[in-house]
Amino acid sequence: MYPVSFRLLEDAKRFGRWDIVTYNWRRPTDDDRIESRHVNSQSLEISGCMKKAERANFLDNHIVTSLNAEAEAGRSLALLRPSIKEFVISPKSQSEVAAEQRKIDNYHAQSDMFAPQPGVPRVACPYDFKYKYSTDDGDRTGTCQDWETEATFYKWRNEYGEQGALTHMQEAYGHTLPQRGLYFAMGTHSRHRDTWLVNGLVQLRATKQPSLF
Repeated sequence: MYPVSFRLLEDAKRFGRWDIVTYNWRRPTDDDRIESRHVNSQSLEISGCMKKAERANFLDNHIVTSLNAEAEAGRSLALLRPSIKEFVISPKSQSEVAAEQRKIDNYHAQSDMFAPQPGVPRVACPYDFKYKYSTDDGDRTGTCQDWETEATFYKWRNEYGEQGALTHMQEAYGHTLPQRGLYFAMGTHSRHRDTWLVNGLVQLRATKQPSLF
């Protein structure tokens, strides 16, 4: 469901993780994945919030343990229960950061100032944040694609300095969250259907998380 320009939404439309929302949508013309929808952000309304007692059953009804099986069924979205082996923080090379910054700068320079746009950051993150994990299909490595992970890094870097931020992230993402029960919101790339991306991290417990979730 995209684009949802969360940072540009009115306060009354800024939904939380467990809010129930309604909106108008249409099928995209350049993306034939069966779940894909273009969202009219102006039509979005918060109609309620899922009760805490209902959340576990809701997730249980959607959790999978094999991405290959989802792909064979023609699906491109999955709520995965992985067996997490390691959280890896890898510094990007100067050339990688520079290339990403050029893409970001070009995006913002070409965007229509009157049209909603996704909350793309203006500064390239100097680190990759990855999970090594296993599923019924075998071992995998996935980069966290959600902006919340990078936003958490910048937030903690302002509070603790760069090395302190990395230490806190390693503890939170590598130990605390997996121990509480961490699911991956997986999705395929519109141009690379055999590539599964970690688009979001879902924590079942209602405990406040050490990030911007």
